[in-house]
Amino acid sequence: MQKSEQQSRLRFIDFLLHWEGKAQNKQLVAQFGISRQQAWQDLHQYAQLAPANLLPHVQAKPYHASPVFKPVDFTPNIDHYLSWVQQPHSLNDSLIHSDPTTSVSLELPPRQVPALLIRTLVQALRQKQRVEVDYVSLTNPDREGRILTPHTLVNTGLRWHLRGWCEKHQQYRDFVLSRFRGEAELLGPAEQTGSDDTGWHTEVTLILVPDRRLNPEQQAVLEHDYQMQNGQLKLRCRAALAQYLLQQMQVNVKTLDAIPEAQQLELANLNDVKPWLFS
Repeated sequence: MQKSEQQSRLRFIDFLLHWEGKAQNKQLVAQFGISRQQAWQDLHQYAQLAPANLLPHVQAKPYHASPVFKPVDFTPNIDHYLSWVQQPHSLNDSLIHSDPTTSVSLELPPRQVPALLIRTLVQALRQKQRVEVDYVSLTNPDREGRILTPHTLVNTGLRWHLRGWCEKHQQYRDFVLSRFRGEAELLGPAEQTGSDDTGWHTEVTLILVPDRRLNPEQQAVLEHDYQMQNGQLKLRCRAALAQYLLQQMQVNVKTLDAIPEAQQLELANLNDVKPWLFS
């Protein structure tokens, strides 16, 4: 066994303890394809390296993070954790322990969500439970209790949302993770599973075209940029995500920019998509 391989596993234990509050040998087995015996050895070694990070261990039980837990060898990043929740076997060591070399990516400002809060929300998602938690918004900045049944984590490219049933509004909605406040409380099994979330299960096609105010040569540049067919770029997505995709493509359907070079793209089939856009 190479030392770097074990360092990756110890770093993953650190990652699990911070975000989930516990680490189990079966998680190491699933993530790295190692034996159960090796997983136990890694957990035991972590306990020796950072004893203050763990509660006293009971045989055959998960290792639990202590109240004074501090990450040993990784920098918490909620994007990395939520991406792992979506695709548990896709996490690679570079996400936990970045080492920039010849390429650089722009980093967006992090959206802070306390680990203890996110643990409960993810638990509600995984176990299909109702959860009560305070929430704020720009239209209602005062904390307000909400009872939700989450069914999917959504990364819009700019921030993470939790999509689920809202008992207050009696409809499926998106909730920005960084706008949850306080502690979340699990309320037991939910009736809504997301199977009747029409906006989630309906697909729409966005037809994007170059701004018609551009001259033919400028339009040809955009057609090449986006590999358009017959002057159109067709993007399929869930209806509930149409607004976010338009925002990512910088297409404003409400106000036309006075400068066509800034606008660049238009939504050609607005009437088809409009029912699914935010009012």
